[in-house]
Amino acid sequence: KQPRSKQVCIGKLDPVTGELIPSKRLGEHALPAMNPAITAKTSISGPALLLKKIDCDLGLSRQLKKACPEHWQEIVSLAWYILSTSSALSHAEVWCQNHEVPSDKRLSSQRISDLLDAISEDERQTFFELWGKSIANRDYLCYDITSVSSYSEQNEYVRWGYNRDGEKLPQINLGMVYGQQSMLPVTYRQLPGSINDVKTLYNLLDQLDKLSFPKLHLVMDRGFYSKANADMLADRGHNFTIGVPTHLKWVRDILDADRDMIDGPAGYHEHNGKVVYAHTRLLSWGESKRRCYLQIYFDPDRMARDRVEFDQELALYHQELVQDRRIPEHEENYKRFFTWKQTPKRGLQVAFNWDAVSAARKQYVGFSAILTTKFKDPLVALDIYREKDVVEKCFDDLKNDLDLNRLRVHQSSRMNGRLFIQFIALVLLSAIRQTMKTKLPGSRYSVQSLLWELESLTTIHYSGKYKNKRSEMTKAQRTILEAFEVRAEA
Repeated sequence: KQPRSKQVCIGKLDPVTGELIPSKRLGEHALPAMNPAITAKTSISGPALLLKKIDCDLGLSRQLKKACPEHWQEIVSLAWYILSTSSALSHAEVWCQNHEVPSDKRLSSQRISDLLDAISEDERQTFFELWGKSIANRDYLCYDITSVSSYSEQNEYVRWGYNRDGEKLPQINLGMVYGQQSMLPVTYRQLPGSINDVKTLYNLLDQLDKLSFPKLHLVMDRGFYSKANADMLADRGHNFTIGVPTHLKWVRDILDADRDMIDGPAGYHEHNGKVVYAHTRLLSWGESKRRCYLQIYFDPDRMARDRVEFDQELALYHQELVQDRRIPEHEENYKRFFTWKQTPKRGLQVAFNWDAVSAARKQYVGFSAILTTKFKDPLVALDIYREKDVVEKCFDDLKNDLDLNRLRVHQSSRMNGRLFIQFIALVLLSAIRQTMKTKLPGSRYSVQSLLWELESLTTIHYSGKYKNKRSEMTKAQRTILEAFEVRAEA
């Protein structure tokens, strides 16, 4: 048998210095490993490749750098962490050390606490002005409020109020403005937990005026409707599309007068594969006599759902009366659907006015109404109004994907900083989801599982003159990065 040599030449020794001269067959990437003076560090770079591209396309860091020049890199780093892990900020240090992030500072728990305190109100408002105006110029803005529960007793924003998640905890309220077509968050406001929806609109418009936003087109659900709010929007020259409760007397007067035009052949439409009955009434609104359209709809499929909602509404009114927590906006309905009396022995006794309840069920169940300054066509108005659900999806993202189901910080100053970082993460998440919807339709990935798929993509960083070396990409990683138009050369 002939012997087979298994030795491989890796180089030769320099006859003068005695140093190893690596063989060319090893390639350039092997040279640093042969040099004992070269140090190397490995970091996870896959998520950063995608997040940098999204950030660049949005111009997010560019605006943050102008608004928060001292700590914009730390804000973005923590937003990346929240987006990737949905974990508490107290665990961010190790993650940031192992991943490529914009900040090279050590983000310990103490450093993060200091950062949350350092993000000032002026910096946040400067960012919202830079970021929001570009979206508001070309989009319909949807506004809604959600509740975020908290165990804190030291935060002045945490109050008892109507909890939209049905939890028996005090809360803060978070108002979010969202671009309907861009599918991006525009700005937010934190509110005391006891504030109801109707009362927040004036302060929102005041905030947007201070940020020099252009004239708006706000899309809101009926929880924000009041005559005062509609008057204010109309007189200030803003466009709006807002749901209107059908229990209001002026709406029911129009509904009674135009019933044959609504629920009959004249109102019949086939829209998106469903039958919708619709009718438009032209109105002059407010002191400025602004042209508005009241769009009234009848949906046979809604009748059963409306019956349940009507009963739930009556149960709420009953509870408010029994607990002596009467709300001025509900006084008309108290008088219409209830009778009550006070006795020395039995106290306050509240009873239903069953004739009025029965009449309302027969006449108005299945009807809905939208008040708009913009859309004469009732079907166009309906489509725009229904698409306000982007805000609901945004709240789901905040609570389920971005660790905001519970507010853990106790001081209001730190809460403000925490919510701001959360908002930056939400902007990135919204942009990623939009690209996934168009470029990866039918994908099995969530945003977090998509970022997790990129976790095995690492980079070895060498000191000295040698180039960094990135690990090989899998087929799935290459598909993801190509969908986001990321150039990922080694």
